[in-house]
Order: sequence, then structure tokens, then C-alpha cells
Amino acid sequence: MNRQLNYLQALREALIFEMRRDPNIVVLGEDVRISLRGVTRGCYEEFGPERVWDTPISESAFVGLATGGALAGLRPVVEFQIGTLLYIALEQMVNQAQKLRYMTGGQAKVPVTYLVPGSGARPGLAGQHCDHLYPLLLHGGMKVVIPSTPYDAKGLFTAALREDDPVILFAPAALLGAKGPVPDEETYVPLGKAEIKRTGRDVTIVAVGPCVAEALKVAERLEKDDIAIEVLDPRTLLPFDQSALEASVRKTGRLIIFDDSSRTCGFAAEVGARAAETLFAHLKAPVVRITRADVPVPFSIALDKHVLPGTDSLEQAIRQLMGKTASPKLAAS
Repeated sequence: MNRQLNYLQALREALIFEMRRDPNIVVLGEDVRISLRGVTRGCYEEFGPERVWDTPISESAFVGLATGGALAGLRPVVEFQIGTLLYIALEQMVNQAQKLRYMTGGQAKVPVTYLVPGSGARPGLAGQHCDHLYPLLLHGGMKVVIPSTPYDAKGLFTAALREDDPVILFAPAALLGAKGPVPDEETYVPLGKAEIKRTGRDVTIVAVGPCVAEALKVAERLEKDDIAIEVLDPRTLLPFDQSALEASVRKTGRLIIFDDSSRTCGFAAEVGARAAETLFAHLKAPVVRITRADVPVPFSIALDKHVLPGTDSLEQAIRQLMGKTASPKLAAS
């Protein structure tokens, strides 16, 4: 598998393949016909206006439209231009799309896929454009996917498009240009299946999205000091692969969660709680969270490192855990 694609190209390939396979898939959002992001490039030319819909600038309206289309038998794909605009559409997503299958006693299906390319922090875009909102969607019971590689982007997007429930895929801004091997043929990565990106004996790092590549860099750097890091990528945050977490932590006895969402009530808190509930007897040291701070992302690029999770904090946490001197100050990283 020598062919290299970037993250956006992998998403586009999955979308095109599935639209050819399933005529009920339609795409809607702002400027999807000209494809500002690149994921829908060529879709309008191949599939025409009946399957590629440009919408007005009203997230609550076109997300509601997608729910109605799904109830009528379509399989809509909704593209958001800016991740923080999910705030506007939360009622339609969580209180309508997510609940309607339950509210109808299983008589209705709502197969909508929400795509958020460029989510999370990007240099210089400040507080109103840099939030990573997946903890809110998890709290609402939404199936949430965050691929960390182009291969996973293609495979998980394919799986999301085939789900009969709403699924939201976050494509982090920090990963959109990342390249990696992606097969020509159909690629399917099932939801709810984590992957060990690197095996190790000493510390488990549960890393999410763009933090995966950073964790792998730290693991490679610490190998020279005979510290063997295991990097676990959940890939799907809900459903979460609990068995993969338990198997890894039983082996290493130490756990760090490395996640670019807010600390309070964030995904790292959930993983830490799961470990405390089921793995307490296996832990040799306290669970550590390296997360985004509970503040808006500054406009100043120089201040980003003080808010966003970074490799320096991760390496410090690993060394302290291995020295069995985990400091409470790390919990505020």
C-alpha cells in the first residue's frame, strides 16, 4: 500500500465511493458545490443538483432539513464550514436527530452523517473558531468519530455513512494536510474499535485525533531512555472500546489521556473515570490528564502553547509517572 493521500483526499475518496454505491446519499451545506474545504470537490459535477445541495447560512435550518430527509429515506451528509457553528445546531442534532429513532420505538431511522472539517484550534483564529465540541455531542449520546490518519479517515467515514443512526466525524484542522498510505479499494474501519498505534510496556497514552501523532513522537524520543510507551487511539469516542483500554492498562499499569478538548467534563475525564472504576487494582500511579485549558484559545499564536495540550507536558508527565513522583500540578496541564 504505497499510495499516499492527505487527510482531506481520503475523506473525499470515501464520500465519492459511497455516493456511487448508494444513490440515497445526498450532500448539503454551505458552498458544498464549489467545495471550499475540498471534501466535496467533483461531487456536483458527477452527481448533479439533486444530490449536492448548497444551503443558506443557517446551520439550524439545514441540519433540520437533513433530519427530515433522513426520515424520508435519504442518507444526508452535512458539512459544517466552522466547527463552533455546531452550537447553533445542537438542538436539531441532539434533541431531534439523535432521539427520533428512540421516540418512534425504532420505526424511524435517522442516517445522517455530520462532517466537521477543520475542527479545533488553528493558529490565529482565536476563541470563537477553535473549540473542539465533541464532549458536548458525547454527552448528548451522539456517535462521535475522530480519525487520526488518512487511512482511518477513509475507513471511518465509510463506516459512518453506512450507519442508520446519526454520526458526527471531526476532522481536526491540525491533520487536514497530513499524508499517509490509503488503499485504492473500499476501506472500512468499524465504529467502536480502537487501535494500538504503538505497543509498549511502561505507560499507556490514550491519544485523540491530532494528539496521536504528537504522542508517537514523544514515544519515539523516550525510547532512547528505555521507556516503552503504548499509544492507544480510540478512533471512535462513542461507542468507546473499553476492552482495548483495559487490556492496555493491565499491561502497563500507568495511564495518561492526551486530548485537545476542555479539561472540565471533557473526554479525558471520562476515560480517567472508566479507568478508576475498572482498573484501580492495576494502576501503579495516578491517572494523568493532559488537556486543553478551560479558557478560550487566544488570538496570539505565541500564547497557544499555554492553552493547548503539548508534547512538553506529555513528556514531563511520562517521566514523573515512571519515577513514581506524579505531581498534582500535572493535573492542570
